[in-house]
Amino acid sequence: MSARTYYTPAGGLPPQSDLLTDRAVVKLAYSFIPKGVLRDIVTSSLPGFTDARAWILARPTPSSAQTFSQLIVEIAPGGGAARPEAEAGVESVLFVTAGELTLTLEGERHVLEAGGYAFITPNAQWSLENEGSGITSFHWIRKAYEYLEGVDAPASFVTSDNDIEPVSMPDTDDVWATTRFSDASDMAHDMQVNIVTFKPGGSIPFAETHIMEHGLFVLQGKAVYRLNDDWVECEAGDYMLLRAFCPQACYAGGPEDFRYLLYKDMNRQIRLT
Repeated sequence: MSARTYYTPAGGLPPQSDLLTDRAVVKLAYSFIPKGVLRDIVTSSLPGFTDARAWILARPTPSSAQTFSQLIVEIAPGGGAARPEAEAGVESVLFVTAGELTLTLEGERHVLEAGGYAFITPNAQWSLENEGSGITSFHWIRKAYEYLEGVDAPASFVTSDNDIEPVSMPDTDDVWATTRFSDASDMAHDMQVNIVTFKPGGSIPFAETHIMEHGLFVLQGKAVYRLNDDWVECEAGDYMLLRAFCPQACYAGGPEDFRYLLYKDMNRQIRLT
């Protein structure tokens, strides 16, 4: 496996001499947000945060996500939030790509570096601060937790990409693996945020078509990705949102591993009323 890196947007603006044409596209089945879109003028401010800005990649709208929101949050030294989540019943995953993020969770202090991961159960008490000397950047995935009768919500936990061994997918000769931060068979979890890794030349060898919707941020490498009936070139920093039942497949290029942070909803019956 190649050395792990985590793409982090830097903002800024392109020169006036650049062409307007880019790879960004929004369709009914999927959206593709290339890294070139993540500029200063498309950032948002977040209530309760100081010295911070965010790129909002997905939110519940007819043309975007249905079950979750995903943000890239950047915090300058000394900035943070005493109460990041003001909405009741919302669970979160934080994944750090650059700098150091101090997470105080139920009174316990954790310092997350690049690759650091935290699952935060709904209604937990937590805060964020950048106590370092440089910019910190992290993904923040939020979902309204779907409670099950007789099942407690999963407990919060903190870990790291560096501490979990990827598990190879069956019959793939170790070219396709998944870093699972929670147990998919645990019905307490109604979502997973994992990291998928392909070695150069690895592929999803069929068009996956399934109920889960996906948010997919490319952390490292490049590939050609099948999105519905289109083949799209993607690279580190690009984001793909796949609606439920959008056919998907991919073929990883080189010379390094192709890795992406993947959201999916799971373990719940379909609500009809």
